[in-house]
Amino acid sequence: MAEEFAFDITQQLGVVVSGKGGWATELNMVSWNGREPKYDIRPWSPDHQKMGKGITLTKEDLQSLKALLNTLSL
Repeated sequence: MAEEFAFDITQQLGVVVSGKGGWATELNMVSWNGREPKYDIRPWSPDHQKMGKGITLTKEDLQSLKALLNTLSL
């Protein structure tokens, strides 16, 4: 049986991509289990009660990812 956890989206920063059924992959600030909010990228249901798998990043992690993305020619 999975452990219960709590989350609180403290700030919605933006939609990365919209998906089927109203789900959207979003960049948000999320507090997990009452901890300090971190940057979080994952798919969310329209009511933000269900989520898909994602990644949680510190500010330093996000800065490093940004620097890496800036080196790519997309």
